[in-house]
Amino acid sequence: MSRVINTDSTGKKRNQNMRTGAEILRRLSQKQAVDEDVKNMAAKLVYCMREIDEGIEQSAAVWEKRDYWMKAEEFRQRWRWAGETADELQALIFADDWPSLPQMLVKLLPRFNDIKVNKFTRKESEWAGAYNQLIREKPAS
Repeated sequence: MSRVINTDSTGKKRNQNMRTGAEILRRLSQKQAVDEDVKNMAAKLVYCMREIDEGIEQSAAVWEKRDYWMKAEEFRQRWRWAGETADELQALIFADDWPSLPQMLVKLLPRFNDIKVNKFTRKESEWAGAYNQLIREKPAS
């Protein structure tokens, strides 16, 4: 019997979300004003960070299953920022605090330094409607 290879691993999803995040950050840095596109890209960043955060525990569990407890905990620590960033960015969007967005993006840039964006591979349709979808998640006050 041959080995089963998972082509849709959490690592692959994490890399895809990091690439999407890097491209969005690059595009956002070129924007001069907050428009619908900026709002959609910021919301898509929230979704990317959430998906990265959700996959971290799965990846760490694999290390733990092999009794690599230290490596699993180190992995969790190294990626903790993703969930925290998703929460901070979501709070910024829910509060309609767009003047704080550039500061948040500057804080995020070092996390994406190792991803070189020579050519945009993500299409605008990937984040179209993300803002409205995120706003629908906002709890009623």
